[in-house]
Amino acid sequence: MRLTLKHQILIAPAAVLLLMTLLLCFLQYTYMDLSRKRDQAEGIGAILMGITEANIAARVMDDSVRQYQVLVKSGQASYENLETLLNDLDQAYAHLVSGLDRLQKYMVLPEDQAQELDRAVEALYPRKEDFNIWVFTAGLEQLRPKLVKLNEQTKQMRKDTPPPNSKDLDKLTDRAALVSVIVLGAAIPVGVLLSLFFARGILRRVQTLSDSAGRIVRGNLTPPPAPNPVRDELDDLALSINHMTDQLIRVIGTEKLLEGAEEERRRIAMDIHDQTLCDLSGILRGLQSLPAEGGVRDEVCVLEEDLLRAIANLRQLMDNLHPQTLDILGLGAALESHLERHLGKGDMPEYHLYISPDVDSAGLSRLQKLTLYRIAVEAIHNVIKHARASRYEVNLDLCGEVIVLSIEDNGIGFDPEKVAMRAGRGLNNIRERARTIGAQVRWSRSRFSSGTRFELTLPVPAGNQED
Repeated sequence: MRLTLKHQILIAPAAVLLLMTLLLCFLQYTYMDLSRKRDQAEGIGAILMGITEANIAARVMDDSVRQYQVLVKSGQASYENLETLLNDLDQAYAHLVSGLDRLQKYMVLPEDQAQELDRAVEALYPRKEDFNIWVFTAGLEQLRPKLVKLNEQTKQMRKDTPPPNSKDLDKLTDRAALVSVIVLGAAIPVGVLLSLFFARGILRRVQTLSDSAGRIVRGNLTPPPAPNPVRDELDDLALSINHMTDQLIRVIGTEKLLEGAEEERRRIAMDIHDQTLCDLSGILRGLQSLPAEGGVRDEVCVLEEDLLRAIANLRQLMDNLHPQTLDILGLGAALESHLERHLGKGDMPEYHLYISPDVDSAGLSRLQKLTLYRIAVEAIHNVIKHARASRYEVNLDLCGEVIVLSIEDNGIGFDPEKVAMRAGRGLNNIRERARTIGAQVRWSRSRFSSGTRFELTLPVPAGNQED
């Protein structure tokens, strides 16, 4: 399973957060359980108070009625006594209704029982117009067994659901504290162990990549093994380093090949100069020292001309193999010399050459100078052969820390991508040469009304520039 580096980093804090969330859920459940028991205790207390208030109110009613009946039997009952009785019964009735309402608020009664209780209480309302003491007494007799049944139900409820005491509260508190300590004690080691587990793997792989990069920097171009399969970002990085090393090996191989080729061309040019030209010069001097006698002298003159032409061709060949001006006078002078000697004739397009004097003081290596020279010559010859231009401009300048070589013409123009697909060996050679020295090349529209602009940019670190 692919587990990204971000997820590996987040697993440890996620595990700790999950444990803490479970702990909070447990504490919330404990609090809700405690609240529920507290509410039950409050409900049972309210039921007890309600049934007690109802019983007291019923007993007050019964006592008041019995006292009035004694007065009636003794013949001492009066209107004032009746009014006092009604007031007492009215107050007791209010307490009876209040107590039963409180009881029914916390105690769910069966529907038939609740209806019978309501009818019995309504029958005891003392302010009726047809109030009869004997009927009221009968109503009290009917209410009394209902109150007794409510007392029994209340006792059974209290027995089934005992109110929490201090021991129960202490037990809940101790359990919550114990679970909290256990979860916290487990969360910290789990987070640390997960962090160490994933951190060790990540650091080990980072160290492997760092060692591979260090070996590449030191010149040991051994690519790190390519991971298979790619599981996370570090595997992506290892695969990129592997591909980068392969490309670097190819680039360095190309650079070494070009360096070897240029060194061989230089050696061949030196051999021609030191050996072949010396031999031909000796032959020329021998011919020139021959006595001038009639027709022989004419033949000698013809041989001298052929020999001078061969020496000139060899010198041109030597210059093409390795321009001596480049080593002696620098890049700008070599380009200028090439343009004047080979492209400055009357039938050639008009050109304008600008070379900044700062280029030769930029600290370029011999390979960079020679590569820039080869690319410039190739690009100029492309203009001569294919552009059908009447004018072109060559600029070589140092802009900050970048050398810019641009060749711009007013010819017919072309699409470099299509040309590269059709043949494009010259363009590919330019690209490959530029890549070996770390330069970038591109072709675009010319600032003339038509034509192409070729531009090469080569970064030059400030430390390489000479005063």
